[in-house]
Amino acid sequence: MNWQRPCAVETMHDVEITETRGVVRGRPVTRRTYTTPVGSVYVDEHKEPGVGQWHAQRSWKDVSPWFLTRMIKEPGDYEVVKFMVEHLEYEADYFPIEQAQDWLGDDGCVITALPHSPMQTLMIDWVGSEGGLFFFHHADHPDLVEELYRAISKSRLPLYDIAAKAPAEIVSCGDNVDGLLVDPRLFEKYFMPEYEIQGKVLHDNGKLMLVHMDGSLNLLKDLIPKTPVDIVEAFHPPTMGDLPIGEALSLWKDKAIWLGFPAAAYALGPKATMKYALDLLREAVPCERLVFEMSTENLVSNENLLALTSVLENAELPLTIEKIDEIERSLG
Repeated sequence: MNWQRPCAVETMHDVEITETRGVVRGRPVTRRTYTTPVGSVYVDEHKEPGVGQWHAQRSWKDVSPWFLTRMIKEPGDYEVVKFMVEHLEYEADYFPIEQAQDWLGDDGCVITALPHSPMQTLMIDWVGSEGGLFFFHHADHPDLVEELYRAISKSRLPLYDIAAKAPAEIVSCGDNVDGLLVDPRLFEKYFMPEYEIQGKVLHDNGKLMLVHMDGSLNLLKDLIPKTPVDIVEAFHPPTMGDLPIGEALSLWKDKAIWLGFPAAAYALGPKATMKYALDLLREAVPCERLVFEMSTENLVSNENLLALTSVLENAELPLTIEKIDEIERSLG
């Protein structure tokens, strides 16, 4: 089991934040407006009950907030958001980590989490890729995108230092890497340099660096081993992903893979879940750099959870094909 907890709180100076609430198509919507001396931007967001009350930015049903609009909608918004970034400060807050470690004990690990890396902050959080908007901005207004990217990168340096000194042993460096959105050119130009900056600070302080990469990774498979990332987390093998686990382990010899068990296998029921797990183990022998995550969204039926557990609880390292065959026979 792993829990993610923040390591810092943020404050924006000379920025007024106001919220109004309404209903759009039957859903409650919160509009958050940021007003600065150089203009204002707003974001519309749907949040289900429970967000921010315990499980970080997930609701009681484990659903993340849904952006209906992003802060950056047109070129003029870049100046406003850049002002916000340049007036942002971080202050260490290690209590959530320490509290979670006390609750979890020896039953898992507590990870502290950073935001998405600078360019993915734009791609996912502030501009968005729906309708190709980020890519149109990047093509038509490269100077605006580059300038904000550099400002975000500079502003994050104090946060990396806070994370490096946190009591958690693993730092999740944000992101949600998918080769369908982050092609090799973008990854090499904007992601790899930031990973180098993050990795040096974290490794100098004895931390392991984790990055969430749950998309199609075949296009990036030769670049990922050139990064300082220690753990590729939420890796999805086929059929949901496009890179076999055996090939990934072979290519990324100095990295551990935390495999996000595919929901597509769960959809076929407990027997299919067991068979898929056994086949994955055979492909990944001896499985010494592999961790199974039951679900990155914590949404697994008890039947499937028990089916997967029945396989993994008998998987003693180092695994061999013969041991895996024995597990299969014992399960009938």
